[in-house]
Formats: sequence, C-alpha cells, structure tokens
Amino acid sequence: MGVSVRAYARHRGVAENAVRKAIKAGRITPDSNGKIDVAKADAAWEANTDHTKRHDPAGFKDIDPEEAMNSVKQTLAENGRAAHGMNSFTQARTAHEIAKAHLARQRLQEKKGQLINKDMVKAQVFRLGRQFRDAWGNWPARVSAQMAAELQVDEHVLHMTLERYVREHLDELGDAKLDLE
Repeated sequence: MGVSVRAYARHRGVAENAVRKAIKAGRITPDSNGKIDVAKADAAWEANTDHTKRHDPAGFKDIDPEEAMNSVKQTLAENGRAAHGMNSFTQARTAHEIAKAHLARQRLQEKKGQLINKDMVKAQVFRLGRQFRDAWGNWPARVSAQMAAELQVDEHVLHMTLERYVREHLDELGDAKLDLE
C-alpha cells in the first residue's frame, strides 16, 4: 500500500518539494497510481541520494552546543553585553553582528593605513636590522686607515681592534627580540 507525496515527505522529515524533486530526478519512483511504496522509496532514496549535499543540521553534530554557547557568551562579555534574558538565537545573532562589526572596522583601519600586516613588519624589521649589521660590520674597514693616520698608529692593529669591538657590540645587540604581541 502506497502513501501520498505529502505523507512520504512527512515520513522522511523533508519538505514536500524535496520529494517531488526526487521523483522528477528519478531517485525514487512512485507506483502507477501515483502513490509511493515507503519501503522501496526509502531504499531508493538512500541509494540514489548524494549525502554530501545534505542541508540538514546533521553536519553540525561535531559541534558541542554548550561550547558554542560559551563562545557566544564570551564574545558578548568581551563587548560589554549581558547575555541574561536572551534566548540562544538572539545571543548568537548579537555575537555574530559584533564580530562582523569588528571585522569591518579592521578592514577600514587597514585601508586607512592604521593597521599593518604583522608578517610584513617582521620582515622589514629583519631586513633593516641586517642592513645596520652589515653597515656596522663594514665600518672598521672604511675608517681604520683614516683613524690610524690621525692617531699615528699601525693601521692593521687599529683595524683589527675596531673590528673586534664592533663585532662584540653587534653580538650584544643581536640578543634583542622583537615582540609584536
């Protein structure tokens, strides 16, 4: 004995339109009288349905509802909003709107030049530090001859002494760390 399209939709827990689409696509086949044999249709539905395209909440079964609500409440608390007296959808919607507003403000600040990319800053600071190190490392070779002439000392000894002290000083400076957190 078969059932109507509407009754089968209720049985499957889907919209009537979904059953009509399944019939039109050939995933399930009604009897000649237009009724649907539930057992055959259930087997055909499972065999012929691409479950990766499902739009039901089963895809969210890995999400812990309590953890999600704690995240929502934390977002609200960080923004001075009380979560009391609201239902969970209102809380989640409010948290979502707050997050969107923060993201929009960050994008605006970035476009105005008020925010910069942290990785880019690190790379530029590293490059600048390397340039200073190289410049100071080459400095004794550039000035040792002139200094030796002014001081009337051996050029080679002065060059080696300057180089040693500059390297020691650069080693001390090399221990500095950039903290952008």
